[in-house]
Amino acid sequence: MILIRHGQSEFNAAFNRTGIDPGIIDAPLTEQGRAQVRRAAEELRVRIDGGSVIRRLVVSPYTRTLQTAAILAEALDLPMEIDPLVREHALYQCDIGTPASHLALAWPALSFGHLTETWWSSLDETRIQLLERCRSFHHQAGAWTDWREVVVISHWGFIRGLTGYEARNAELVAFDVTRQPAIAL
Repeated sequence: MILIRHGQSEFNAAFNRTGIDPGIIDAPLTEQGRAQVRRAAEELRVRIDGGSVIRRLVVSPYTRTLQTAAILAEALDLPMEIDPLVREHALYQCDIGTPASHLALAWPALSFGHLTETWWSSLDETRIQLLERCRSFHHQAGAWTDWREVVVISHWGFIRGLTGYEARNAELVAFDVTRQPAIAL
């Protein structure tokens, strides 16, 4: 499995400059973020040309991950599936999501019917809650027969919780679901 952190978002750009939450709800990608994702798509293309198989994209329902996945899906001709388990550790304003009904209108080719209207966590999500979600995803993904052929588009906090690694924007991170999670509860 390959985990990818979304490209740079408007939140990331502002927060990196100031260290202060800029209050951007469900932040979209910046142009730099889109360029980062295009480079990631090229890296995946090289892997595919080298014999790797990628069959589908599993995507967090935030705008920044949906935009990241849309670029990858178009470049690599892959289907996208929404999974709220891979959402961000809810700590900042950008971690307030867009209601499922609004996502369905903005992304009509995707299915959001399995989401609750307010699918994201409150902004006081604890580390334990995040790690429990990571463990649930790890268990779920371990049952997939095609896990080696899946790319998961997610977030810094989720990837860190699952692997112990702090991924940069649009970075590809290999993940073996047969191994124990890096961070224990």
